Amino acid sequence: MNLRKKLICILFLALFVIGSYIVWHSNTRTAETAVKAKDPVYEATMKRDILCLMLAYPGYIKGLEKKEDGQVYAVLKSGKKLPYDDQKKKNSWQKSGNPDIQDVLEQIYPLSDLTQLLPEYYNPGCARIYPLLKEVYGTNKAQITKNMVKVSIGYKFVEFNKNNQAAQALQSVMKELLPLARNDYKIYGAAFPSNGAYYYRLIGATDRLSSHAFGISIDLHSNKYDYWRWSSREQGQKRINSYPKELVRIFEKYGFVWGGKWGNFDIMHYEYRPEIILKARYFAKDPIPGMPWYDGLQNNQEAMKYTWMIEEQLL
Repeated sequence: MNLRKKLICILFLALFVIGSYIVWHSNTRTAETAVKAKDPVYEATMKRDILCLMLAYPGYIKGLEKKEDGQVYAVLKSGKKLPYDDQKKKNSWQKSGNPDIQDVLEQIYPLSDLTQLLPEYYNPGCARIYPLLKEVYGTNKAQITKNMVKVSIGYKFVEFNKNNQAAQALQSVMKELLPLARNDYKIYGAAFPSNGAYYYRLIGATDRLSSHAFGISIDLHSNKYDYWRWSSREQGQKRINSYPKELVRIFEKYGFVWGGKWGNFDIMHYEYRPEIILKARYFAKDPIPGMPWYDGLQNNQEAMKYTWMIEEQLL
């Protein structure tokens, strides 16, 4: 056999091996999806996560789609589909870079007062679904800028996105925060002067947009120990210990997560992420087999409306 024929044989063999692997991998993923779909805890968690997303972004998710292989997608108004579970194995950084719905809501945000820094890479709310954020707040800088409104933070105005009641949430925070700040120098010193809100930029050392680029985050008074890249965990812990808890509680009440509750801490940072707060508020504990997955929400009419929708479309 001459060299040319040998090369052709090797090429066909390589193509056969690659093709076989693709078929095997696809079948394996399909089988894994089918197994997960039959797991009652997995199914209940999936429904809870989707419900939190619908409650957090009312009107932006028009329905659900369930494939024959068990894959579930949230369908946006634009027709774009967000996978609940893309079946990919990812480390913490990969989950932040390209998360599915499950990745975003997997880590439970602690609503209780923080006494210890969370473990490194435990960052509930750091993973963001960019197709969803773009659908809600604007797909590019020009659109996002048009959605900006001015919000008074006492001594000046900052720009914040009006969509999905983000700016209204910040106004509600300030309505409660300012009277406290006038009477408590610790709260005032932690909050003011603000370090900024809307700023169209990338996250440092990444190609991903910052939440500030969507106009849904505000940085309060900056301290040199506020950011995990600037300081040690010991210094961050001391900063957490002295940080006024009332300030955090007010922001959380209106749907903001606090960067101080990230293992990779960002203590001056507050971000409007109602889905993260809703998951923590209603579904912090794992589902109990035998109980309705929506247990505890029966008196919430808005939640029950979406609950029946999820039940009907995921049969």
